[in-house]
Amino acid sequence: MGTDNIILMRDAKASLKGKWALAIGTFLIYSLIVCAFGAKPQTGIVSLLISGPMMLGAAKFSLTMSRGEEARLEQIFDGFKAFGTALATYLLMMLFIVLWMLLLIIPGIIAAMSYSMTFYLLADDHSLRPMDALNKSKQLMDGYKWKLFYLCLRFFLLALLCVLTLGIGFLWLIPYVNITMAKFYDDIKDR
Repeated sequence: MGTDNIILMRDAKASLKGKWALAIGTFLIYSLIVCAFGAKPQTGIVSLLISGPMMLGAAKFSLTMSRGEEARLEQIFDGFKAFGTALATYLLMMLFIVLWMLLLIIPGIIAAMSYSMTFYLLADDHSLRPMDALNKSKQLMDGYKWKLFYLCLRFFLLALLCVLTLGIGFLWLIPYVNITMAKFYDDIKDR
């Protein structure tokens, strides 16, 4: 059933050791960009256009850091090199999740779990087309949705603690979550 979540979380901390400043700075810039364009209704279309490429860039940065390779802040913008693929993948993924949510919340959550590895797959294999990446993510997550749910539950509880720090704790939690998700992806992709 894969490596225990607690071990993935420990490995993510080890990957971040000595690189916290880079990870915090990168995800702070990522968050500021995404939030700046999503804050106003007038910039909604821009937010829609940049979300996919930014998610692809964040996945690439996270995988690079989790694998102990040389990560760079600029990697969060690498998704724009495959703009069309990243945008189409994001739009399709959101469409499918929303359609499943129309049935009920639970099917929407299951769909979100199924598609959660999509951008990691795209970061690893640039030749994937949007539907191929979504389908491969569904196949990859078959049998691992509960494992991911429990991992997300752990992070939700940590997020509650971050609220008690007036949000300052999120500076550390967001990189930690992203690197752990990259570890999760690497753990299940070869199984």
